[in-house]
Amino acid sequence: MPSRSQYALMSSKDKNMVMFVCFSSAVAFFDFLIYLYMADIVSAALFPIITEVRFAKLQSLVLFAVGYLARPLGGVILGRLGDIHGRKPILLISMLVTAFTLLAMACLPTFAQWGFAASFLFIILRLIQGMAFGIFVPLAWVFVAEHVPRQYLSLGCSYVTASFFVGVLFSNLFFSWLTSTMTPEQLVANGWRLPFVVAAILSFLPLIAWRFINETPFFEELVHKQKKSTPKPMKLLFKHCGQSIFIALMLTLVIASITTVVVLLLPDLIELSFTLDSDLFGFSHSLGIGFMIFGCVFYGLLSGYQNFGKILIIGSALLIAQSIAFFYHLQAGGDYVLIMYALLGFFSGIVGMVPAILVQLFPTNVRLTGLALSYNIMYAAVGGFVPFILGYAVSIFGFAPALYMVFIGAIGVIMGLYFYHLPEFRGINEVIND
Repeated sequence: MPSRSQYALMSSKDKNMVMFVCFSSAVAFFDFLIYLYMADIVSAALFPIITEVRFAKLQSLVLFAVGYLARPLGGVILGRLGDIHGRKPILLISMLVTAFTLLAMACLPTFAQWGFAASFLFIILRLIQGMAFGIFVPLAWVFVAEHVPRQYLSLGCSYVTASFFVGVLFSNLFFSWLTSTMTPEQLVANGWRLPFVVAAILSFLPLIAWRFINETPFFEELVHKQKKSTPKPMKLLFKHCGQSIFIALMLTLVIASITTVVVLLLPDLIELSFTLDSDLFGFSHSLGIGFMIFGCVFYGLLSGYQNFGKILIIGSALLIAQSIAFFYHLQAGGDYVLIMYALLGFFSGIVGMVPAILVQLFPTNVRLTGLALSYNIMYAAVGGFVPFILGYAVSIFGFAPALYMVFIGAIGVIMGLYFYHLPEFRGINEVIND
């Protein structure tokens, strides 16, 4: 018989904790995406000027990818520490490191002042920020999953995932305002510092409520069980969780690809192949992200009451169909791009239910290590290579993003079939030993 906790209601402390993590997550995504929105401006201020447009764009993409490539290292190191010393202290370290690196970026001298030393310092800070962000996303999911009652697991994780896209939407609005109120010359001179200052302030804000946040009950139970043994998360992970790592990699491929393509790259990719009104398409993109937020919560709520696999199969199939329909619509003129982008965003919300699956793949004493390792390795691969691959492919075939989304949707269907026939997950509070 299921334990009483499975049917427990979410307490006010749990609700406050979820709000705390969601706010922090939205801010974290805004922090990490600053360079994507300010790539050309920051490059002009902190790096040597490159006159060739193609090489200048390549430099911007490479410097943005640096943050992705640093994430696996931070995820593995801090994830291991989180399984040994607790979720709460690692969450604090991640938030503090992010805030201080942003503040340091805002105070950097320009290339005109310090030359390549300014470029070098920015890259180092970007690497450190990437390492801190590498643990934050999986830790946010784990922190919520190990606090809320089991019946709210999927919904709680979907709230966190939706908050990431709230951060993206805020980024769209903030940088639209910034670029409309400052000239390019003003931005290159000192205006580029403003987003880093704002991000640093927002990153420090959640710490005001830090004393009201408790360690997760699951980790406290783990400490009680292991007080006479030395935890070895990496050794246990590779000894017992090889299959879980592979499944986590595939599920992360789905999350990372949908987020990278639909949320971050799609406007630039479409601009290369289709001619649309820029203001209308910019609004359509923001509208799509807004509907993606609702989609995350919808799928999270639905998968809390239905078989994970069945919902993943249906959601992935709908995403495949809408991706194809979206690009055919663009080819036909894009008269209803608002509706089509909204539907694409909503169906992309399938990513909202996936984290609840991820956190249940790994036992408590290796959960953060396993999730951080799998998530960040795959995210680094997608974030580091997909922009270049699709950027080249779309110059040859305008439907390349749609084909890639079909491929990702097919992986979602396959994983859904696997979970549909899986009798049940391991216990969320399971612990493994040598």
